[in-house]
Amino acid sequence: MSASMQASSMPGRPRDLRASAALGRRRRRTDMAVRAACFVATGIGLMFLVSILGTLIWNGGSALSLHVLTDVTRPPGSNGGLLNPIIGSLIQTFIGTAIGTPIGLLVGTYLAEYAKNTPLGNAVRFVSDILLSAPSILIGLFVYQVLVVPFGGFSGWAGAVALAIIVIPIVVRTTEDMLRLLPDTLREAVIGLGAPKWKMITLVCWRAAASGIMTGVLLAIARVAGETAPLLFTSLGNLNWSLSLSAPMASLPLTIYAYAGSPYQDWIALAWAGALIITLGVLGLNIFARSLLRRRK
Repeated sequence: MSASMQASSMPGRPRDLRASAALGRRRRRTDMAVRAACFVATGIGLMFLVSILGTLIWNGGSALSLHVLTDVTRPPGSNGGLLNPIIGSLIQTFIGTAIGTPIGLLVGTYLAEYAKNTPLGNAVRFVSDILLSAPSILIGLFVYQVLVVPFGGFSGWAGAVALAIIVIPIVVRTTEDMLRLLPDTLREAVIGLGAPKWKMITLVCWRAAASGIMTGVLLAIARVAGETAPLLFTSLGNLNWSLSLSAPMASLPLTIYAYAGSPYQDWIALAWAGALIITLGVLGLNIFARSLLRRRK
């Protein structure tokens, strides 16, 4: 008797084949359903993104001009610009990022390399996660009580500190995650060559995780560049030209907030232009940083 005849005569064989075929059809239908759901979700997300960007470009592009970038804010109907809010945002964002990035980098390195499962490390990680999810207005109120009230007034320094507090937990999380993704064999190889641990971290681990850490810094910049609530309680805003960090300082988010709700059409147009400037600035910074990292690689 041949092998095929023996297989067909075995009890339960046709039933097993039918069950396998039914299971295969059910798996294919499930796979098609999940793929369709993923495509629909992606399409909805892209639709919202294109709609937001299209509206922003349509309304902001028509109001954006060289005059907007070179003239200061003026009363309604005076054909003003956004120069002082742009400079104020650049200054406060730069100082906030410069303060928050090193702190976040060092804390994230400590959590990933020195305190993986220690009680102190878990406590620091827990506090960082809470700070990451805290509403930014609470951070503004905290800085208001710590820096604005004791020193007798709003200032650009207070706004920069508030932005720095927002930057820190974002950089902490991305730094820790990127360092944890590095294989332990890389660390063992460096230690095996006789290098101290601090050299292993600074010369090997940070370089290997530079792309991910830079992504975290860019995410932090993108977030603080559009923050309004903490600046309401710290730098307050300034309609006049001022570069003093000890006085109230203008910023694009605050100007957009004030202009967008006004009844004046020229101010509303400037609000759209300011929103487009923030979007293009963050996009340009992202492209520049990624191209720079790609060249280094």
